[in-house]
Amino acid sequence: MSHSPSRILPSDITAESLYLDRRRFLLATGGLIAATMLPDAEAAALATRPSRFSTGEEKNSWEQITSYNNFYEFGTDKGDPAQNAGSLKTRPWSVRVEGECEAPKTFDIDTLMKLAPLEERVYRLRCVEGWSMVIPWVGYSLSELLKQVKPTSKAKYVEFVSLADPKQMPGVRRPVLDWPYTEGLRIDEAMHPLALLCVGLYGKPLPNQDGAPVRLVVPWKYGFKSAKSLVKIVLRETQPATAWNKAAPNEYGFYSNVNPEVDHPRWSQANERRIGELLRRKTLMFNGYGNEVAGLYKGMDLKKYF
Repeated sequence: MSHSPSRILPSDITAESLYLDRRRFLLATGGLIAATMLPDAEAAALATRPSRFSTGEEKNSWEQITSYNNFYEFGTDKGDPAQNAGSLKTRPWSVRVEGECEAPKTFDIDTLMKLAPLEERVYRLRCVEGWSMVIPWVGYSLSELLKQVKPTSKAKYVEFVSLADPKQMPGVRRPVLDWPYTEGLRIDEAMHPLALLCVGLYGKPLPNQDGAPVRLVVPWKYGFKSAKSLVKIVLRETQPATAWNKAAPNEYGFYSNVNPEVDHPRWSQANERRIGELLRRKTLMFNGYGNEVAGLYKGMDLKKYF
């Protein structure tokens, strides 16, 4: 499918072989190392407890997770976020939760960090381009935050809005997407205990390139559903428009559940390549979380609601 040159789709990113050559250069110059360092005030380890939701699979390394990213606000190349995200200021920071709720509220990041006990949740991440990782996120169920604002019976959906500041985010200066980046879930998806409000990685606060200081992680959906650097959450009665669905609705559906039986129009989703491995593996339905989430979609045509 052709698309406007001003709209860069995930398939247009740099090939991994070229990216790795660029990454070696950045390592040599120290640029990547500097970009992945945490501020001194945030360097302390987060106190976490293990989670029953964690997979037992081998985790990808800190270096892999923090240097191979999709974060278009900082550029469309896999290495751009690590190189450019140092400009993001994560203090002060707040997240506004509003809409169809009885108690709308603004939460500063330090309050969010203490709202519920932090867990290390080792989740699979499957990206729509065909690569995957296993990542030890730190956070707690999104439902813990949503319960604070008391959703009303009209709250059928939840919209997530990311920061879009061209002064801090060079990618926002280009019309790659309709900024700010927005995503959405049904309320029952958002309230599912697997849906994670994430504030850390490998026991430390999130690096900027991975969505600092707070992001969403929805492990049974493709990675672009997990909005980064959140500044607003809106409970809505109607389905919200989402960034990639607006950009290419025939390619990126609202649900975007990991489904090996529903191909992207331009490539298969039947298998994936785990970063750090040479061979490809079969893609698991719902990214392997079917036992937990399949009931959310009982009776739905998942090829129609892709």
